[in-house]
Amino acid sequence: MSDEQERYCIEVDVDPAYVADQSDPAEDRYVFSYTITIKNLGAVTAQVVSRHWVITDGSGHEREVRGEGVVGEQPRIKPGEGFRYTSGAILETPVGSMHGSYHLVAEDGTVFNADIPAFTLAVPHTLH
Repeated sequence: MSDEQERYCIEVDVDPAYVADQSDPAEDRYVFSYTITIKNLGAVTAQVVSRHWVITDGSGHEREVRGEGVVGEQPRIKPGEGFRYTSGAILETPVGSMHGSYHLVAEDGTVFNADIPAFTLAVPHTLH
């Protein structure tokens, strides 16, 4: 890992879940929540200024979502600390996936992105 990568290192962990009580399979409505933990493993404080998501349903239809911050905030994350939030997505199929990136600005003015690894959204027992 280069010095720059060590200086600006963000790790993103995702924990998705199916929300059965808000879903209506008869109406092709499948609700999922996901809890994200953004960890600053770098050497400088960084602020999440925007996000970009690519959401793909089981039929291969993609939609992109871009917006400022996360859940209405633009958290500043100090080295060694993290920020956790929960959000959600609604799909028309029982299986889908999401991936994307966060756009961050370090306290020294450096602008960089942190990838959000692809994760699966699936009604339990849909995938084997």
